[in-house]
Amino acid sequence: MISCIRDVRKAKGLTLDDVGKRCAPPTTAQTIGRLETGTRTLSLHWLNRIAEALGVDSAALLSLPDQEELPVAAILDHKGAHALDKAENIYQPTIEPAMLALRVKSSIGDYRAGDDVWLSRRAPEQFTGALNRDVLVPRPAGRYLFGRLIGRENNRLQILPLGSGARQQIVSDPEWIGVAARLVREL
Repeated sequence: MISCIRDVRKAKGLTLDDVGKRCAPPTTAQTIGRLETGTRTLSLHWLNRIAEALGVDSAALLSLPDQEELPVAAILDHKGAHALDKAENIYQPTIEPAMLALRVKSSIGDYRAGDDVWLSRRAPEQFTGALNRDVLVPRPAGRYLFGRLIGRENNRLQILPLGSGARQQIVSDPEWIGVAARLVREL
């Protein structure tokens, strides 16, 4: 991971001393400078303190290095973690054109507070391929419905909202739907 503290600090027009004073508890400009340059280890504790001082999410202070793949160190299965038989890599997810996101503020169904759900935007002729998937459906007056697409009859979608005891809702003629494609969850 690469620290973006300096970039965010400069974009906000703050000095090292300003950030140090905003930290709780306050620290020195020298410490902030060392954390920015990597001469001092940036722990999770420091990352969160600096993010709060800058008024940003801690993720905004980090970026992945310019590598497109991440080597897999081990495999976890029912027998525990073990070495790979052959080398594997995980590739960075790509953002498709017209992709959307849904941010979860409170836990519901399989989703937890803090989750981000990446949605693949689909046109009406693609709705059938989203059956039995979680979808975001636009509704009139800037409202939305999020739930499982359980049926489609002509131009009417049958959506089962998440959560126990929810009743099926019908949405007619939506211009598009967002199909849940990727879950981003911080541990």
